[in-house]
Amino acid sequence: MDKIFKTLELSQQAANRMDPSSFVLALLVSLGAALIASFLYSYFYENRGTGSQVHRAFPLLGISITTLFIGVQMSLPLSLGLLGALSIVRFRTPIREPEEIGFIMLVIASSITCATFNFHLLAILYLIAILTLFCLKGRRLWRRRGRDGILILSMPQDKATNDLENICNYLDRHTLSNMLESSSNRENMTSLHFSFSGLKKQVAQIQSEIKALSEIHSIQVFFSRPGGIR
Repeated sequence: MDKIFKTLELSQQAANRMDPSSFVLALLVSLGAALIASFLYSYFYENRGTGSQVHRAFPLLGISITTLFIGVQMSLPLSLGLLGALSIVRFRTPIREPEEIGFIMLVIASSITCATFNFHLLAILYLIAILTLFCLKGRRLWRRRGRDGILILSMPQDKATNDLENICNYLDRHTLSNMLESSSNRENMTSLHFSFSGLKKQVAQIQSEIKALSEIHSIQVFFSRPGGIR
């Protein structure tokens, strides 16, 4: 019983130390951190795949978590009942991109540091997070230099023999790099598979100009990543 009363006394002391100005400061810093997280998500990941636009909830999520943890510090009964109350909460919106989990945890971590007034930890957290995101982005860009996609041409066998050099020269002029990876023949038709990176023209324009070089039945362009088409 003595331990319980001592804990209640410490909780009451924490509540007395929490003045409105400190509470507002914690909320404002938490809001600012959530807005930064929202901007980082938009900058690095919004145009990839089919995300659920989860970053729109970051501002309200941040200030709500900060208020929640400040309230828990002030009341022991509230903290004991919080676990049971949160156990009935279920999120029905699916997490479509794995990066969303990381950003949600970033918002939660920053909100908790604001609730405990460890603003120096918040600064360190965001500094390391931003450096990590830029490193990951640089790694993806380095990988993309190898191949942005593939281009598949289907044409008569005799035309492929005569016009292959012209097609290769055209791709050399209008891509940063390219390579003929495979060639297959079937029923007097040749299928040429080129890998490429760094298109210098619009895809539709390249398709039209390649068709003008030879008797080409079909041109298919496949990109290695979402949003790769220009």
